[in-house]
Amino acid sequence: MSALRLGTFKSKGREFFGAVSASGIIDLSARLGGRYTALIDLIRARALKEAREAANGKPDVQLAEVEFLPPIPRPEKIICVGINYPERTAEYKDKREQPKYPNLFVRFPDSLAGHERPIVRPKVSEKFDYEGEIVLVIGREGRNVPRDKALSMVFGLTLGNEGSVRDWLRHGTLNVTQGKNFDQSGSLGPWIVPAEDVDPGKPLHLMTRINGELRQDDNTERLTWDFSWLIEYITKFATLKPGDLIFTGTPVGAGGHQTPPKWLVPGDVVEVEVPEIGVLRNTVVDEI
Repeated sequence: MSALRLGTFKSKGREFFGAVSASGIIDLSARLGGRYTALIDLIRARALKEAREAANGKPDVQLAEVEFLPPIPRPEKIICVGINYPERTAEYKDKREQPKYPNLFVRFPDSLAGHERPIVRPKVSEKFDYEGEIVLVIGREGRNVPRDKALSMVFGLTLGNEGSVRDWLRHGTLNVTQGKNFDQSGSLGPWIVPAEDVDPGKPLHLMTRINGELRQDDNTERLTWDFSWLIEYITKFATLKPGDLIFTGTPVGAGGHQTPPKWLVPGDVVEVEVPEIGVLRNTVVDEI
């Protein structure tokens, strides 16, 4: 049985969620009788089996007729993990020590575009960069979750480009919020693959390509803080809820850390891939 691919879409002015097949979208908003107004409601209801049973037959909408939105367009929390692959600390070339705990920060929903939608280089900077990441989609509420039960919190996996405006990351001395939250500077998608279909506890191969050139290439078995560790740690201070997102960190190879830097420019195509999940693809445009 092929993996279920759940996403959120817009067609003819209507937002809906559905399952992606090879030829189109199965409209689960309609096929489930309107019982769930959005994908996040289906996740809250733990109705994956219901969705899987409805995701069959001919598609209701052709792929060419839809706009991909972020699979969870309006999550309550988007938590991002910085410097989570072993060589990332050295990549900064500032003699910083390997951190004892992860660097965490948040993004706003409006900073993320969907699959095949443009990502925007802002007017204020040419130092626009990419960061390919695996994103955990939380499936149930939890606080103080022990590590051996942490992966049971994961509804599924998606992909993210944690787009960054590098010279705005240090406007303050102790934060990166500004450089991580320009409107439509990052992306999320193309869809969510449930944890039943892609085991978050097994190694996953993460790649980022710019115009077809492989720039980032690593495996989650090398993470400094793995998925279960992150969930245990985050739930010590925050209650995770269905639909919350955790960007789990990017490998070495971002443009700003290369010599000379390779910043994104309009027309560049950014692809983030994990074979078991799919390919998230976006083209860079300049802010109007």
